[in-house]
Amino acid sequence: MLLYIHVPFCRRRCGYCAFHSQALPDGRIPEVYLASLLEEIRRWAEALPRSSLDPVESIFFGGGTPSLLEAAQVGLVLEEIARRFAVAPDCECTLEGNPDSLARPGLLADLRACGISRLSMGVQSLDDRELAMLGRLHTAAQCREVVALARRAGFANLSLDLMWCLPGQTPQGWLATLKQACDLAPEHLSAYALSIEEGTPFEARSLAGELAQPGEAEAEAMFLEGRALLEDRGYAQYEISNYAREGFRCRHNLGYWQGVDYLGLGPSAVSTLNGRRWTDPPDLERWAQNVASGRLAEDPEAITPAARLLETVMLRLRTADGLPLAGYAALAGRSLLEDAGAFLGELCRQGLLVMDKKRIALTPRGMLVSSAVTSELFLRLERAELARTPTQGPRQ
Repeated sequence: MLLYIHVPFCRRRCGYCAFHSQALPDGRIPEVYLASLLEEIRRWAEALPRSSLDPVESIFFGGGTPSLLEAAQVGLVLEEIARRFAVAPDCECTLEGNPDSLARPGLLADLRACGISRLSMGVQSLDDRELAMLGRLHTAAQCREVVALARRAGFANLSLDLMWCLPGQTPQGWLATLKQACDLAPEHLSAYALSIEEGTPFEARSLAGELAQPGEAEAEAMFLEGRALLEDRGYAQYEISNYAREGFRCRHNLGYWQGVDYLGLGPSAVSTLNGRRWTDPPDLERWAQNVASGRLAEDPEAITPAARLLETVMLRLRTADGLPLAGYAALAGRSLLEDAGAFLGELCRQGLLVMDKKRIALTPRGMLVSSAVTSELFLRLERAELARTPTQGPRQ
């Protein structure tokens, strides 16, 4: 099982961000948050006895900006989890953070001492002009300083988050950022294309013509040339946006893509457990009230076999390992080639897909258009499902 802890606070919200968070200019986490989080852990432990769960393989503090927490607060959370749940001895404990808040004196050493084994740093760019455009509170120089501080604190598993397809960015500028990132020698790199999300300040600026992202040809060059550079520097692509040195794939995200059960804690956290999915209220006060009253798993949704099948296809095709044909057959009760063989063959001829007797997987060019490929594949699979006789149906 995976545990995700949402820390919905930032010193300032970035204009492109659509995640649930609230601005805390002074950086002080409200006391009600930590108290309610510890209570939520206790209540879930009572509702889900250890004997009914797999051991916790990964704990992930995401946000927001989890590095606004004090190390002592992180330690309290980890201690409560260890007290209430069965935690695997080699559990991977990740904390996301921004360079400006991670630079606080002594924080990194204290985080390492309390049990954080993996650090995921929101660098986004190593170009100060791009950082200013994104509204980030740190500089490229500060990113380098914090990487050095993390190494001195004993972190041997460091990930850097970067963004590409930024307004005004060129393929050459993106490759320059990647080279600088590789020079910092992290074990893991995430490279996300900027998406203009509905309701964000960036959407308003984009509609007003103030933000012009690179065109299709430039974006394709960024993705393919960036991938080649990273692979050449020893970072293997294992998911559309993620690269790692041997042995350093993010175990938490791998669990998501492989369909492992996960429990989300904190405002707006999502959980998928025992065939059900739910989302905690995206409001600190309402979430705290629910926790205090013992109202857990509000409005859960049952995951139908058909929904599980399509979700598995979508998630697995995001990965370099691809979708196992035997796994599809086990969920669907029939062969993927029977359901969509002609379409898959056409994708192979277009150079978007590779297929053998055991799996299908998107090529790098296929990953560029993964949303379109997956949407069309879903249509084929749904038609195949409708073509079944009523007595067949999807297998449970």
